[in-house]
Amino acid sequence: MSLIHASAVIEDGAILGNNVSVGPFAYIGANVKIGDNTTVAPHAVIEGHTTIGKNNRIFSHSAVGTIPQDLKYNGEHVELIIGDNNTIREFTLLNPGTEGGGSITKIGNGNLLMGYVHLGHDVIIGDNCILANGATLAGHVELGNHVVIGGLTPIHQFVHIGDYAMIGGASALSQDIPPFCLAEGNRANLRGLNLTGLRRHMAREEINALKKAYRELFEEGNPLQEVAQTIIESTSSEKVKQLCEFIMTSKRGIPFTRTKMNEDKK
Repeated sequence: MSLIHASAVIEDGAILGNNVSVGPFAYIGANVKIGDNTTVAPHAVIEGHTTIGKNNRIFSHSAVGTIPQDLKYNGEHVELIIGDNNTIREFTLLNPGTEGGGSITKIGNGNLLMGYVHLGHDVIIGDNCILANGATLAGHVELGNHVVIGGLTPIHQFVHIGDYAMIGGASALSQDIPPFCLAEGNRANLRGLNLTGLRRHMAREEINALKKAYRELFEEGNPLQEVAQTIIESTSSEKVKQLCEFIMTSKRGIPFTRTKMNEDKK
């Protein structure tokens, strides 16, 4: 039995790997490349210079690779690159890059993009991230690995979110969130470490080192970048160095107030 439904439209020039399934009324443009064992559900649209890896699932009414929502875009060659083992749910909107942002939007491996997620132009996403329903990333946003974004959360352009960070649902984020941290609220503010996520992936010793560093950075009232530099020079923990280096290089600043972590987050 053919894996390509008779009503699907696949333009000449499109390249489909082995065992690719395309459902009824789906559209695949001439410059699209799709890797092995990927499924494209009914009514999905994939166009532009879009490259998709292996074992992805693209659900109904997704719009993948449509031109950037940027008034400066004037038909330049831009790309959307998607890795392997991603799940892209219904009504997602994924735009390619723009000339001013490097011309590439890139999604890594093993990510879950739930319904109505939007990734703007020049967004970069690492591996194993979860974006809940209605999460909206403006242009040039960058996520590390294992990031969780709660539902109905908009993220301002150029924001950078580090590895293992979590943003609560219905937040509004306009500044950078360091790795391993939890933020929520409108506007979003640091609330502590993302301990639930850390416990799934890290040893207790690393978590304890991050707790100590967090307190020194955000609770003791000293200048943030000075504290970060001091910690970098004294710690042997690579995770703590990663946290502090993120702070040192942040361009949009870190949203926090001098309050202690809640007891249930310690």
